[in-house]
Amino acid sequence: MSILDVASFAAGEWIVPDAGAREIESAITGRVIARAGQARLDTGAMLDHARRVGGPALRRLTFHDRARMLKALAQHLNEHKQTLYDLSYDTGATLADHRFDIDGGIGTMFVFASKGRREMPDAHVLPDGGIEQLSKTGSFLGQHICTPLTGAAVHINAFNFPVWGMLEKLAPALLAGMPAIVKPATATCYVTEGCVRLMLASGLLPEGALQLVCGGLGDMLDRLDCQDVVGFTGSAATASILRANPNLLTNSVRFMAEQDSLNASILGPDAVPGTPEFDLFVKEAAREITTKAGQKCTAIRRILVPEAQAGALIEALSTRLGKITVGDPRLKETRMGALVSQAQKRDVLAKVAVLEGEAERVLGDPGDFAVTGDDAQGGAFLPPMLFHCTDPDRARRVHDTEAFGPVSTVMGYRDIEHAVALANRGGGSLVASLVTHDPQVARAVTLGAAAWHGRIYINDRTSMAESTGHGAPLPHMVHGGPGRAGGGEELGGIRGVKHYMQRTAVQGSPDMLGAITGRWVPGAAQTTGPAHPFRRRFAELEPGETLVTAPRTVTLEDIEHFAEFTGDTFYAHMDAEAAARNPFFPGRVAHGYLLLAFAAGLFVDPGEGPVLANTGLDGLRFLKPVEPGDAIRVRLTVKARTPRTEDYGEVRWHVEIVNQDNEPVARYELLTMNAA
Repeated sequence: MSILDVASFAAGEWIVPDAGAREIESAITGRVIARAGQARLDTGAMLDHARRVGGPALRRLTFHDRARMLKALAQHLNEHKQTLYDLSYDTGATLADHRFDIDGGIGTMFVFASKGRREMPDAHVLPDGGIEQLSKTGSFLGQHICTPLTGAAVHINAFNFPVWGMLEKLAPALLAGMPAIVKPATATCYVTEGCVRLMLASGLLPEGALQLVCGGLGDMLDRLDCQDVVGFTGSAATASILRANPNLLTNSVRFMAEQDSLNASILGPDAVPGTPEFDLFVKEAAREITTKAGQKCTAIRRILVPEAQAGALIEALSTRLGKITVGDPRLKETRMGALVSQAQKRDVLAKVAVLEGEAERVLGDPGDFAVTGDDAQGGAFLPPMLFHCTDPDRARRVHDTEAFGPVSTVMGYRDIEHAVALANRGGGSLVASLVTHDPQVARAVTLGAAAWHGRIYINDRTSMAESTGHGAPLPHMVHGGPGRAGGGEELGGIRGVKHYMQRTAVQGSPDMLGAITGRWVPGAAQTTGPAHPFRRRFAELEPGETLVTAPRTVTLEDIEHFAEFTGDTFYAHMDAEAAARNPFFPGRVAHGYLLLAFAAGLFVDPGEGPVLANTGLDGLRFLKPVEPGDAIRVRLTVKARTPRTEDYGEVRWHVEIVNQDNEPVARYELLTMNAA
């Protein structure tokens, strides 16, 4: 059997292993299958290539350009994922594990691509929050903006997810406009290398946008500055060493860590045997113990159950785990594969020995269990192991020792307050889950445990059919946790993109802020187009283009007709004496929605044209009552344009309704879809 040379991709060149390479064994057989690493990489050249070539190329693209690039990359990987499946078996992963890692990573790219198109502008600057008026008349304003950092994102990833672990960091970095240097764990780097080769071969990435280090990083961290970002996933011990790098501290280099986590899962007091919640809890706990052979940062390490239900839970969970077939992941009958290496197996057994000092092993003998597959007898296999700690209050090691394998400990709690206290003894975790059908239990656990956890996952009979699982981080939601878990916040939608951007406060006149953001700002110059704006196509409209309508007088008859026609006979519109007693109104006033209807009648051009649909309005505020006899008119201004497809785009209009004294009476933003 030939040994695979796993290369690095540095400054545009593939570099094969040399005398500094390390051998990599198959998790299934224990035989050497690959080697990776170099005695020395030119890290300076790699960073220079990212900063001078990759970064400028990415920043020339808009957010939408980069989102389209991510979508195309995800589609390309999806078409070739079988290649990655085939490589991944030797990591010990089953087909279900591949889908968690490979399909999950590809899905994450799709989500960021979609969010980039829907939630970010087709521009180079991301406005962050609203306009702040810093002067009396509005001639001096403030706006927070986000722009890409000009350095490199250095991603140091763990062994357990060689594809997802890379893509969940890479997607937000590329969307932000920042090139990445990816360093996977050596034990599974051959899968990551296969994924990188697929992406580079697609031709979709600008030169310098992605580089790969298979092996050690050398002195790269010593060369970073304040424009660079380090993203780390791994052990708390390694994170502490990296955080303490003097250069990172001196230059205030951003460091995001996702590290050890003693995650807990709580069985609610209402979830007794025979309820859907009890069965759901057993199913989820078994899945988290066995998926990726328990090698997940989000796996359930501590199972918290009412003391009265501990025996029933142990029996039910042991029965389910006892049916798990362990062995060669390439075989259909196998339900749990191997740990990633013999070294990892030894580490898990060492941690198990620590746990045995405080808990009784009730399932899983690591010295006596069956392994399927004739070729797998030398692999890094362990059975699912379940422990029972009868005194979790006095115990210490069950709350601070993570056996990163198919291992979990059951412990009883007296009441919800006690359960929360035990969950929080993990010292900061990525996720805590709760299975209950009682909303008050859910509230109590959330209020008590949220400060110690990055995610609270609650499930019951209502959500179980569509829930994603305790251990499944989603790109829409924050992935990270306080304390022991590292204090980082990856993913989280566009929030994760901002980790690779600088937030800057920009101050100036409305015209200056409009020029910077590409959006019209109230108070900035307005222009008049050559035709009614509703007669102009998406590409023809420019921010600041304004239509000022003729006035319309609102009569008492209008108000009464609207009330009768709609059924809205609220007293402020119909009863003069009652309206006069209201501190907000001078007497009978027009309906707010009547004003919106009249405004549309004033600015809408009725003929067929480029405006395809009115899709909604944002930020509606009624500012001053309109009495019978007042005359209203509308200022309709193009605020921003966002492409949606090749055929149409979204136009955001700033709408201001004013009275005869030019006083604003209502203000909102109208959204339309306009033909391209």
